[in-house]
Amino acid sequence: MTPVLAVAQFAPGPDAAANLATIERLAREAVARGASLVVLPEYAQFFDGEPGPGWAAHAEALDGPFVSALGRLADELAAVLVAGLIERTGDGRRIRNTVVAVAPAAGLVARHRKLHLYDAFGGRESDWIEPGAIEPPQTFAWEGLTVGLQTCYDIRFPEVTRRIVDAGANVVLVPAEWVRGPLKEHHWRALVTARALENTVYVAGADHIPPIGVGASLVVDPMGVAIAQLAEAEDVATAAVSRERIAQVRRANPSLALRRFRVAE
Repeated sequence: MTPVLAVAQFAPGPDAAANLATIERLAREAVARGASLVVLPEYAQFFDGEPGPGWAAHAEALDGPFVSALGRLADELAAVLVAGLIERTGDGRRIRNTVVAVAPAAGLVARHRKLHLYDAFGGRESDWIEPGAIEPPQTFAWEGLTVGLQTCYDIRFPEVTRRIVDAGANVVLVPAEWVRGPLKEHHWRALVTARALENTVYVAGADHIPPIGVGASLVVDPMGVAIAQLAEAEDVATAAVSRERIAQVRRANPSLALRRFRVAE
């Protein structure tokens, strides 16, 4: 069978238990529609508008309650769950903006700490968040495909996705908290589409919904076509993905093979 992934969007809040309940409901709906991989937003564990001095008190370790709960749900649903949390750093002030992938019977299989902090459009993530270290991208296997992770603002930097693809990924997941504003929804759709098209991979982005996020979660195929997309409401969308489609596109457009430059750290 062709594997199916889902993007699920909602508006996380400051109540971690309520966020987990929403994640469980959306994940169950995604699996009922055939998905075995569910992508949820950045900051799915905790969010209260913007990073600030109170966030460190809500940060967790990667073996803490949130990731453990995702693991139990992944085991029950037999599906990989990908979601964002605020991760404890140990200094009591700053946190890490982290995305985790949790697989059934395996637990945590990959994590990505946001590399590029949102010091743009009036935001100042760097005041409270520690940027991720530059290290080899972590990937994981799913249904015969290789999956990589990045986060929100990282998608404005094409070299991030290119490094993930160079590490072997043919599906890239982008949990986001894409803040609303002039042209922002256009930027989101254009960037997700560009990263898929230029790398001839699938890219799936899952966002917060209004009043803060734009929603507009989507899955784009290697030819740059949106094969699943949502509007502004809490919802789930599914898309079938395949190695055959990637191979077909790369025969028509062998851009990765023809490139004359490499990303150097």
